[in-house]
Amino acid sequence: MLGIRWERPLHQAGSGADVAVGSGGLVVHERNTRLVCLDPEDGSVRWDVRTGRWLRAMSVAGQRVLVLWQDDELTCLDLATGEDVWRVVLRRWTGHLVVDGDVVLVGGWRGYTPLRALDIATGRTLWEAEHDVRTVWPAAGGGGFLIGEPGGSEVRLIGRRDGRRLRTCSLPQPLAHYDHEVAFTAVGGDRFLVRCGDDAVARISLSAGTASELVVAGSPLVPVAPQHVGGLLWLRERGTGFTVADPHDGRVVWRTAVRQAAFGEVIAEDGGSGGGFVLADAGGSLLFVDSRGQVVERVKITQRVRELRRLAPGRVLVLTKGTLLAAAFDDDAHPDDRS
Repeated sequence: MLGIRWERPLHQAGSGADVAVGSGGLVVHERNTRLVCLDPEDGSVRWDVRTGRWLRAMSVAGQRVLVLWQDDELTCLDLATGEDVWRVVLRRWTGHLVVDGDVVLVGGWRGYTPLRALDIATGRTLWEAEHDVRTVWPAAGGGGFLIGEPGGSEVRLIGRRDGRRLRTCSLPQPLAHYDHEVAFTAVGGDRFLVRCGDDAVARISLSAGTASELVVAGSPLVPVAPQHVGGLLWLRERGTGFTVADPHDGRVVWRTAVRQAAFGEVIAEDGGSGGGFVLADAGGSLLFVDSRGQVVERVKITQRVRELRRLAPGRVLVLTKGTLLAAAFDDDAHPDDRS
């Protein structure tokens, strides 16, 4: 069912922030000193540039690679060549990185700095808030950026090119938050989902300016945004599993248990397994879950998994402790590589 297409040593432990996947390529931070662009198909190197710094966040947006470094510099590189397009020195402890079209938003991490928007073509500052702002990881949508204070009672939509307040939505429970994790899930148009309280998910409509409770799991959940995959909402539990709910009415469909805490994305399998899903557990296995929520197969691939990402239809990217590998399901796997 699973075949390893390629594998690359990173010479560092690695984290989810060290990998960014875009339609035109895959960029990874490795050896604590370099950014490398790989061909998703075979793992071959397209370019390799020296950095010598730790990064906080990275995003591939069209033909640009945006990197927020821990020495408080934002770098824009050309995805095709790895050459610098521009560099901007930021305020100390600037965190969060969100790209929306031609605008890059940074700041607001832990309330250390103001929000700041820059033009992606030039690095020119479009606007900067007058005061420091404490916000969860923002999201782009509704013609602006959605922000909210951890533990707060509301979320706000601000203008993408001027930062002015456009809309405010009151939440049914306090806004849940986990550092460095995505807080909002886009579900189409101007609608988002966000974790609230200990065990709930709220649905936000920006056009209507409303937020209402959609899911009450009945058990403690990790304070990160739900994943909308395969027509279902996947809510990570504080234990070792997921609560899975219907995105229309919030009804809990099933609960899926894993042996160790799950990492990375839930991926809808594009192979021939009848509409199943792929998860990763921290113990180093990929789990294949059927359309009824039952774990039907475990494939051991490593001693430690740090991140799982969708790479392409029928393929996944797995970040392990020190290694990056790409795997394919079913017909995409080489016959000699099937597990």
